[in-house]
Amino acid sequence: MKLSNLPNRGLLRGTLLALAVCAAATGNAQVDNLPDLGESARAELSPRMERRIGEEIMNEIRLREPSYVDDPDVNDYLEQLGRRLVNASANPAGEFHFFAIRDGTVNAFAMFGGYIGVNTGTILAAQSESELAAVLSHEIAHVTQNHLARQIAKEKQNTIPGLIAMAVAVLAARSNTSVAEGAIASAQAGMIQAQLAYSRDFEREADRVGFQTLESAGFDVHGIGDFFGRLQKATRLYENNAPVYFRSHPLTIERLSDMQNRAQGAPYRQVVSSLDFHLVRARLRAQAVPPKDAAPEFERSLREGKYASETAARYGLAYALLRARDLDGARRAGDPLRAQWAESPILAGLAASISEQSGDSDGAREIYRQALQRFPRAKSLVYGFADLLHAQGAYPRALAFLDEQLARSPSDFKLFGLQAKVCAALGKHVRQRRAQAEYYLLQGQLGAAIEQLQFAQKEKDGDFYELSAVDARLRELRKLQMEEERKGRNGG
Repeated sequence: MKLSNLPNRGLLRGTLLALAVCAAATGNAQVDNLPDLGESARAELSPRMERRIGEEIMNEIRLREPSYVDDPDVNDYLEQLGRRLVNASANPAGEFHFFAIRDGTVNAFAMFGGYIGVNTGTILAAQSESELAAVLSHEIAHVTQNHLARQIAKEKQNTIPGLIAMAVAVLAARSNTSVAEGAIASAQAGMIQAQLAYSRDFEREADRVGFQTLESAGFDVHGIGDFFGRLQKATRLYENNAPVYFRSHPLTIERLSDMQNRAQGAPYRQVVSSLDFHLVRARLRAQAVPPKDAAPEFERSLREGKYASETAARYGLAYALLRARDLDGARRAGDPLRAQWAESPILAGLAASISEQSGDSDGAREIYRQALQRFPRAKSLVYGFADLLHAQGAYPRALAFLDEQLARSPSDFKLFGLQAKVCAALGKHVRQRRAQAEYYLLQGQLGAAIEQLQFAQKEKDGDFYELSAVDARLRELRKLQMEEERKGRNGG
């Protein structure tokens, strides 16, 4: 297989494809820290094992996939929308994580462990929040019904390396069919080919369960048929080169008719899309083109009155001008939004960024302070405020703030990264190393975490209790490392 033939920015092209090829070529069951799937007789995956596989793949996406959208405003919105749907699903207590991939094609995909990715093209193609919710509810249903694990369980007579190769190829197919085709050509072609698309039974089940979730969450169920019907019409232009979503989620006339019939039988419900839905779409539109090109597009929309939300169009213009470093223009464009700062953390975050970059750091600090009282869990505000405090040299206040946030979100690796930076500025080197260790650990880099704790043992500023905590944590991580090495040697 020639890597040069693959797309330049395919999701997981350097992660999943490499794992698939390595698994099939070497016969090793333990690949790049992925947990071993066990003997072929035990090929059905436990929920714990699924979570571990999902965490490993998600860590790889965050660390190495350039199309991963590392934007807290976008991912916060997807998490909120996703959680609303999960709460109305068949598994409201389930652990789910939602994230975006910067790709203009329409697609969404579910991975092991409840990780659900959605392409930015899907968000921009959706004409209402209910349509986007329909796509997410369908993917949530694939997870709650264990479709990916059930697919793999069918192949339990195959070798474990083959199962891993098949699993990662299936995940690659969810996002980029060209990547999957490359994996097929190199890693057990027949077995993987049979798994590239969910079966029709699985798709129908996801349609049915997703419909129930969408309705229970209070969205317009007509959004399902509207969105997929529009896609189907567009697909006719593709002939045999159908979009990725239809290759991994085959849409038949029967399925589309079934969706539309269900919607017609449901009572009419007028649902207004949230402001954040429009703001996120405006943000992604501004990011999709060079800053100098984005601002004229929003100016034209405002001038001609062609927008779904005037607030979002003004936000998009101000954000585009800020990205273009036109601070005066950004401030003028953002001024009409002052009265709406309290309505969305995305608006408040933009106002704070404009103030900070214009040199008014005290004004930015006050905007963050007020906004965090209204939106205490908004990651963009949390990260922005911590960065501002660090930039102002308010290190003790920054550290206290980060300690409060970590008490709420102890698995947020970014908070540990910010804490390490603040501790370094304060000369608290033991705490810096400890925070850096947790930062690495939460991203699946166990060796780097252990190394940071070893460095912490040699620092001179820690007291007895702090150094004892370092020693205890180091013992825990070394034990974990030994267990992983043992599993690798014994094949499970």
